[in-house]
Amino acid sequence: MALSSRASLVDQRLETAPRVMSFLRQFSMEITKPSDADLAALKSVLPARAPIYVPAIPNSPLSELIAAATRVRAQGFEPVPHLAARRIESHAALEDLLSRLSRWANVRRALVIGGDVPNAAGPFNSALELIDSGLLQRHGIAEIGIAGYPEGHPRLSPETLDRALAAKIEAAEQTGLAVTIVTQFCFDAPAIMSWIKRLRAHGFEHPVRVGMAGPASFAALMRYARLCGVRASAHGLACQPGLVKHLLGTSTPDRIVRPLAEGCDEQALGRVSAHFFSFGGAAATARWASAAAAGRIVLDRAGGFRVEPP
Repeated sequence: MALSSRASLVDQRLETAPRVMSFLRQFSMEITKPSDADLAALKSVLPARAPIYVPAIPNSPLSELIAAATRVRAQGFEPVPHLAARRIESHAALEDLLSRLSRWANVRRALVIGGDVPNAAGPFNSALELIDSGLLQRHGIAEIGIAGYPEGHPRLSPETLDRALAAKIEAAEQTGLAVTIVTQFCFDAPAIMSWIKRLRAHGFEHPVRVGMAGPASFAALMRYARLCGVRASAHGLACQPGLVKHLLGTSTPDRIVRPLAEGCDEQALGRVSAHFFSFGGAAATARWASAAAAGRIVLDRAGGFRVEPP
């Protein structure tokens, strides 16, 4: 590399590294079925009380969600369980779920979602109805996450999503619940930036956690993208330069993190942080994100960076 190019990257790093560190400082993770071994491995990487989101697995009993949240709390982290409205069979079942989450896992935050099933198992058809029930606050929930869709939703129009977001925020705030918007994972940084700017233009100044995949194999990313309906940005990932490297090794989210960190800082877009889906393993995701958050990065000419070992 020519001396001028090397100097240019050094100059960029002086501006970019602090932005990346700020963007990742309070990152969160989602871990499917976290085991005691997974969580023990994270204790040397993540700070105490770091938020760990625990999804509600389709066709699995709610007792598994409670057990997972309890394991997260026992290891010193902050459990944030998913509450999927259409999978809850009755008001009594919700009462029981919230009571046990509070008593056994001291849950104070939850991600409230509709739940991607065609027919509700009980009286709750949407996240809004769960929020309106008043049961969350009664059982000690002080903050909720609600879903955001930077690439839209495969079955809902942008206008429908806008109305639903506004209604959920209004209902939560009227009942004293703090709100964070947590997005579906996405590979398209410009689409995410446009969506955040649109949120702010509509007057939504709430914190946003941007969902993205942690380090994982290319095949795993494509599989989850198909399952979760983010095919447009998945196609963009497949067209990126360096695809052969991704096919043969591990893809990392640096080309999403860097433009988001720079853009959100330059455009003063409020409280925006990272939320990682650990498709490639919890420990690998935590190590990568923690190293980048500590500023151990080397910028590359493709708009991303690599993480340096300690």
